[in-house]
Amino acid sequence: MTEHTTTLKRTFGSFRLWGIAVGLVISGEYFGWSYGWSQAGTMGFMVVALAVAAMYCAFIFSFTELTTAIPHAGGPFAYAYRAFGPTGGFIAGFATLIEFVFAPPAIAMAIGAYLNVQFPALDPKWVACGAYVIFMTLNILGVGIAATFELIVTLLAIFELLVFMGVVAPGFSWSHFTTNGWAGADSFSGLALPGMFAAIPFAIWFFLAIEGASMAAEEAKDPQRTIPPRPGRRHSDADGAGDRRDGLRRRRRRLARAVQY
Repeated sequence: MTEHTTTLKRTFGSFRLWGIAVGLVISGEYFGWSYGWSQAGTMGFMVVALAVAAMYCAFIFSFTELTTAIPHAGGPFAYAYRAFGPTGGFIAGFATLIEFVFAPPAIAMAIGAYLNVQFPALDPKWVACGAYVIFMTLNILGVGIAATFELIVTLLAIFELLVFMGVVAPGFSWSHFTTNGWAGADSFSGLALPGMFAAIPFAIWFFLAIEGASMAAEEAKDPQRTIPPRPGRRHSDADGAGDRRDGLRRRRRRLARAVQY
């Protein structure tokens, strides 16, 4: 009896995958920093954000390796399932489910709150519901349409961030930035640590859901080429050398066997 394997249609190129990855995290650049400053101050939050950025750099390089070796829409579930079996897969999958179930409503509420500032007559809850329905409809119509829409919105968001930076840059002063920068104090002390720890979730918000890009690997046209490797490593097809291509394939097969359940 022949076993049939269901796979998703491969439609994403590098640019769309980039739009998905950046689009998943761009909300943190709009919402996370203000809450982080209120908890840790400007300097305290900068230290926290740099530490979280270092963690996510290591995290995403590991995810890149797993994504190219196991291009599965399950993402963390697929990796944990192959490495630790059904129990590990369930834990990773359930944690990922919670993350992505709660993230869209939070972003929709933020959209409603922003529009309510500009148009006070609008109820932010109804605006959030409308935004949620629109995004859900786009995904139902097709992942290609949703990805294109997200790419356009991401480009607009980046442009708006650059405009914001350009507008405020002339008024920037390092002395003003560092004033009360350590959770209300001008210098670092142990009293700043509680605020810095409280700001960690908002620093994580800068990068939260970046792992969602790995879930699109099964829909990437060629994940081994489309998803970039870690720094210092080239894709084998980049230089056309057959021995490198074969070596890379062998390494990926070994990695897949090592984590296979």
